[in-house]
Amino acid sequence: MQSSRIAGLLAMRLRSFALAMGVSTVTGRLLSITRFAVKGLTGEALEEALLEAGRGLKDDRRYALALPGTVFDPAHPVPLPKTRFAVWARFARMAALKSRYVPATTMLTLEVPGGPAVTARLDRPEDYARIERAVEEIIGAEIDGRVRLIDGRSHRFTDVSVVSPEMMEAVSLINLSSLEAFAAHLGRPIDPRRFRGNLLIDGIPPFAELDWVGRTIEIGGVRFKGALRTQRCAATEVDPDRAVRDIRLPLELRRAYRHADMGIYLYVETEGVIQPGDPVRMAA
Repeated sequence: MQSSRIAGLLAMRLRSFALAMGVSTVTGRLLSITRFAVKGLTGEALEEALLEAGRGLKDDRRYALALPGTVFDPAHPVPLPKTRFAVWARFARMAALKSRYVPATTMLTLEVPGGPAVTARLDRPEDYARIERAVEEIIGAEIDGRVRLIDGRSHRFTDVSVVSPEMMEAVSLINLSSLEAFAAHLGRPIDPRRFRGNLLIDGIPPFAELDWVGRTIEIGGVRFKGALRTQRCAATEVDPDRAVRDIRLPLELRRAYRHADMGIYLYVETEGVIQPGDPVRMAA
C-alpha cells in the first residue's frame, strides 16, 4: 500500500512538471453523460447533451428535496448548503430510490423498495406530495418534520452553488482511470456512481484531470475550462445498489494521496453538442 501511495504521488509530480514544460495534447474519450434532475436521487444517462456557454446540463439539479426548516424562494434564490437537503451524504437509504425523469413532460418516476412506482409531473406542484411521501417512507425516521420537493427554476442545487453563480453552472467530470487506480490501491472495485458526476471519461492518465484547473479542455466540439478540483464527501461512502455505507472513501483518499479530491468541475465556454464516444483533449 505504501509503495502504491508513493507511486501515485510521484505520478502527480511528473504530470505537473510535464504541464509546466508544455507537453502536447492529451487525448481520451467521453464514456457517459448523466443528468441528476432531482438532487439526491439517481441520475439518467443521456445519449447527447446540448450545452450553452456559461450554463450546465439542462435540468441538472433543478429540483431538490428540502429538509424541514429549509427556506427557499425560487423568485429570489439564495444558494444553500447540501445539508439542507435529503442527500446521500446524510441519508444512505436515499440510494434505494431509483428515479427516471423525462424533460419533455417533466414526468418523474420513483421506484420505491417494496412498493409500487410513484409518478409525478414536476410542472404540477399538486403532484409533489406523492414524491414527498415516498421519500419520507425511506428517511422519515431520521428527520423531524416533512420533506418538500422544490423547483429551483433557473437555480441549480449543486453542491458548489454556494461558491459562486459561475460555479453553480459548472459540470462535474470523473476520470475512470483515476477511479481504477484508486480501486487497485484499495484492492476492491469502486462504482463510479458513488461520485455522481455528470461526465465520465477514460483514456486520460490517472489523476491527470486534477491538473486541469485553469486549463482549456475540449470534449467533442465544446470547449471547457477547468474550474475546481472536487473534494469528496460522505456521499461516496454509499453503495449505490445496497444503499448502505460500506467504505470511508474520503478518508481512504487522504490516506492514499494526502487529499480527498476525485474529479474536477468544468466551466462550459462554448455552445455545442457532446455525446458518448467524443474525444477529450487538453491542450498544453
